[in-house]
Amino acid sequence: MSVRLIVRTFSELCITIGALIVLFVVYVLFWTGVKAAGATEGQIDDLQRQWARGTVSAPAPSASPTAPPNAPSSPGPKPPAPKAYRDGKPFAMLYVPRFGKGWEWPVLENTEVKTLQKGLGHYRGTARPGATGNFAVAGHRRTYGDPFKDFPKLRPGDPVLLTDGTTWFTYRIDKKPYRTVPSDIGVIDPVPRKSGFDGPGRYLTLTTCEPEWGSSHRLIAWAHLDATQPVTEGRPAAFHS
Repeated sequence: MSVRLIVRTFSELCITIGALIVLFVVYVLFWTGVKAAGATEGQIDDLQRQWARGTVSAPAPSASPTAPPNAPSSPGPKPPAPKAYRDGKPFAMLYVPRFGKGWEWPVLENTEVKTLQKGLGHYRGTARPGATGNFAVAGHRRTYGDPFKDFPKLRPGDPVLLTDGTTWFTYRIDKKPYRTVPSDIGVIDPVPRKSGFDGPGRYLTLTTCEPEWGSSHRLIAWAHLDATQPVTEGRPAAFHS
């Protein structure tokens, strides 16, 4: 084999590898975002149809966020248990004004790979919106629409708003994002460990990957329920705070 043939073969191999790398980068940076946009719009449309038909989950208890979770209940028949969320299906919308005016993402049940390609994922088994316990949500930092790209910008007092079609829940971030490892599952406990919360309450936990283009660690943000109001009263003032 001549030197010229070896050089030409090696050059063609380098060009092929380079083209594959470029295609992969385009897929990661662009195509996953396109797919996510279409999938997310579909989930939002699905939610809006559910809400228009009135087929949403039962609202959370209307007790004040500051009321003791074990306070005696008023006499009367026990309300029916709310329906379980359907795996991989949307049941709420999440808004974080800190991430921009148009930032809105559907929340789906479970945190499987295919679910997180369509929106945010609710950790199965954690609390429902507004309920006592910890409503925990995961989302991609990068790819599939980059929902939590700006996660490090969260600051204490920032509102995180959630609606299930009947009620608005306004949570407030308690501290700057906390960095940990994927095996630290205590961060989504009913009273999340290392959060600073010292007892039962109505909490929210957001999780995403760290670093921005990796997954060796996790960023965590904790919030507490600050206010609730029926959707019939319009959007909460926290959208503008």
